[in-house]
Amino acid sequence: MPTYDYRCDTNDRVIEVSHRMSETLSNWGELCARAGIDCGDTPADAPVHRLATGGTVITSASLGSGCAPAPACPTGSCCGGGMCGLN
Repeated sequence: MPTYDYRCDTNDRVIEVSHRMSETLSNWGELCARAGIDCGDTPADAPVHRLATGGTVITSASLGSGCAPAPACPTGSCCGGGMCGLN
């Protein structure tokens, strides 16, 4: 199931949760319920917004791959949209 990051406008916290692609959480209470955390002092109806992270599918095969991240682009400009080495 994909994971998504949501930011609360009221407390500026970012929380990662997993849910179906067709779902969207709209307030802090829904986000906390999905994450299994307490709302604390933030009102449950405080708005939250899904961040544009693209979502990540977490599977047991994708955990701990041991692969290092790709090196930074030598030009510093990501070679035309992140296509380093593919041009």
